[in-house]
Amino acid sequence: MKSYNELTLAERRELYSELSAVYEEYRAKGLSLDLSRGKPNSSQLDISNGLLKVDLSSDHASEQGIDCRNYGVLDGLPEMKKLFADSMCLDPSDIIIGGNSSLQLMYDALMRAMLFGVYGSKAPWSQEDKLKWICVTPGYDRHFRITETLGFELISVNMLPTGPDMDEVERLVKDPKVKGIWCVPKYSNPTGYTYSDETVRRLASMKCAAPDFRIMWDNAYGIHDFSEDKDELADIFAISKEYGNEDRVFYFSSTSKVTFPGSGIAFMAASENNRKQISKYLGAQTIGYDKLNQLRHVRFFGTAEKMHSHMLNLGAVIKQKFDITISKLKVLSGLEIAEWTEPRGGYFISYNVMPGTAKRVYELCRSAGVTLTEVGATFPYGIDPADSNLRLAPTYPSDEDILLAMDILVLSTKLAALEKLGI
Repeated sequence: MKSYNELTLAERRELYSELSAVYEEYRAKGLSLDLSRGKPNSSQLDISNGLLKVDLSSDHASEQGIDCRNYGVLDGLPEMKKLFADSMCLDPSDIIIGGNSSLQLMYDALMRAMLFGVYGSKAPWSQEDKLKWICVTPGYDRHFRITETLGFELISVNMLPTGPDMDEVERLVKDPKVKGIWCVPKYSNPTGYTYSDETVRRLASMKCAAPDFRIMWDNAYGIHDFSEDKDELADIFAISKEYGNEDRVFYFSSTSKVTFPGSGIAFMAASENNRKQISKYLGAQTIGYDKLNQLRHVRFFGTAEKMHSHMLNLGAVIKQKFDITISKLKVLSGLEIAEWTEPRGGYFISYNVMPGTAKRVYELCRSAGVTLTEVGATFPYGIDPADSNLRLAPTYPSDEDILLAMDILVLSTKLAALEKLGI
């Protein structure tokens, strides 16, 4: 098949007519297929059903004898910290266990910074004018929404296969108004890229004009490998300490897609200086999070090794969905109208169509019954300057629905490209 750029006008018109007829057949089916959000489907959730059977009615004490039905233990059960630490190569003493949402912990961390500053701040951030935040794009829309809501100017930096464009990041952090950067370092949302060792080292060692600069290290997919053939992520805490910058990192993750979204456990990890500053204000916010849920997770998993086996079971289910998605996209190879990532873990595929056609692809898919993440969601302020990026989330639909949805996506991509080239 020739590249679409090589087709004559007559060939484009003939092909467009053929594809339009097929598209109308799909539209007539009245389908309702959802590729819009990275949610697990029922078969993935079923893998964690044993969590619902953990009986705490007669034994509700932690290993240290803490009655988990009661108040207290502000920073979380020690055995929950150990489980997270062993699974993600962290120091248990660096961890603060939260509620069910890592996103809430991120929001709270930045709200505290606005009200009180962070360790190393000369004043609360809200007392400074025109603060800025680096957003790696394409990236996670909910991250961008937090800093936009708090009044930061959002600055886009391109995501490369090795992570953020570090030349640009290092240039930007020379401005003292730039207070931080959003990072999803492993199987990044939506590209699925993992930061290289060099990128992690440059983030940890770079010279920042703002002494209270923070890396929001959202390692949401740190253990979400499809198989043992996985990406490896450098230890940002260890590297930061080499350069005396351990206070720079705020690390977050959760079990939201490990067990049950909305009923999981989130945590934040930070240096001793940061934890002391955070704990002072955290104690005014809560007397403690849900320790029964922490105990339930500890007893369900037991060890990091068992959690790893659990994740491989989940990964096998998700990998099948990704394989189906990518196999369907490969019919576009050589047409020069689309490209996509092929991650080894995580929840998303980044799909780039011909510049200037993403909105049209989105509209065509929606009209034929396929819901995608809105165009622009992967960029600050909801604006994709190239109108080319779409985030694909193939975890939620059934395998059969993915096959159907991808046929429609491929068809819509072809139609939009032909329209752009001229018919």
